[in-house]
Amino acid sequence: MEFKVNKKLIFVLGALGGLLYGYDNGVISGALLFINNDIPLTSFTQGLVVSSMLIGAIIGAGLSGPISDKLGRRKVVFIIAIIYIIGSLLMAVANSVDLLVIGRLVIGLGVGSSTAIIPVYLSEMAPTKFRGSLAALNPLMITIGILVAYCTNFLLADAEAWRWMIGLAVVPAIILLIGVIFMPESPRWLLENKSETAARHVMSLTFKQHEIEKEINDMKNVIHNSESAWKLLRAKWVRPVLIIGCLFAFFQQIIGINAIIYYTPLILTKAGLGSSSSILGTVGLGIVNVLVTILSIVIIDKIDRKKLLVIGNIGMIISLLIMTITIATMGITQVAWIIIICLSLFILFFGATWGPIMWVMLPEMFPTRARGAATGIAIVVLQIGTLIISQVFPILVNMLEVQYVFLIFAVIGALALIFVVKFLPETRGKSLEEIELQLQN
Repeated sequence: MEFKVNKKLIFVLGALGGLLYGYDNGVISGALLFINNDIPLTSFTQGLVVSSMLIGAIIGAGLSGPISDKLGRRKVVFIIAIIYIIGSLLMAVANSVDLLVIGRLVIGLGVGSSTAIIPVYLSEMAPTKFRGSLAALNPLMITIGILVAYCTNFLLADAEAWRWMIGLAVVPAIILLIGVIFMPESPRWLLENKSETAARHVMSLTFKQHEIEKEINDMKNVIHNSESAWKLLRAKWVRPVLIIGCLFAFFQQIIGINAIIYYTPLILTKAGLGSSSSILGTVGLGIVNVLVTILSIVIIDKIDRKKLLVIGNIGMIISLLIMTITIATMGITQVAWIIIICLSLFILFFGATWGPIMWVMLPEMFPTRARGAATGIAIVVLQIGTLIISQVFPILVNMLEVQYVFLIFAVIGALALIFVVKFLPETRGKSLEEIELQLQN
């Protein structure tokens, strides 16, 4: 059943899966400070609780792409909402490490699926001129979800109510479940799997009338000349694009952002701040993240994607180097506020560039017929990167002094900069079909 809905609401509802992803990423950082009071955790089981979600995310991302290409984006979003509800409730009532891990695995299925499907859906629904800013609603929702989680953690920290921190994720999940009723199916999926009439009807909700004819003709041309999804992924011209997309996603994670999201409270407590103060510090970082992501929505369709990524890289590298030098010269307990300022700068540059742009560009680069599957593969690689960071970061902090860990991330940032300049294609101002035809030639 479908209801006609305001076009702005379509994109907000479509991006709501990003909020769930962000909330789960953010909430675990505060919950970890208190879970140990009820369920004893070793350093290994703590890492397992964090990383088990990522294992589920790898599976979810791998499965959701092909399923969405077959069933449609809308049905998969509905399934994602149910998965989030089940996973959140399992974790909220957990009384053992095993149940915590199972709950995180289930949530991971939703996380992986949403990160693979939501960007595809938003890109396919958006007119070319505004595709960047509209698709950037997904990373904006991710940052809002992280901020909401940080605020929740802070408000519930004194009560040490980690079950409520985690369980409140069911609220946006239920909103998404209801919101699916108002979400139309992707016009590109409808054209290929249903009818041109259905595709035109949906496009009339978000496209201007004079744009529809050109978009429909471009889509027909691409579909006519395309092979099946899996055959297309093996095509000679697609393989390098898929590799570039996977490396892009991988760099976005290993550049250090999730180490900051997951472990900032632990970093700040190491610097001498109390639990509540450390969580309050994450709230400040979350606010910065949301504000700069809003900025990115304003500029993303006005400045070339690659130029923004380069600026972001330089800013992140500088902030990491400042932390490295100050901690090395003054000691971590003397520079807590410098760390907060530098982490804020890191998030500022990441949130304005790499954070949203990767989510926008991934579905832009892949061919229509295999967009869901290709984006799913890239997100699998992304989640592998997140898994590596979540497991390796605490080990590195135990093995090395913190400043050397930040130095490693600075080196990774430099490698990411070289990758962007040498290999990443520019996609701003081009329709999805124009990008596809360009990459074929």
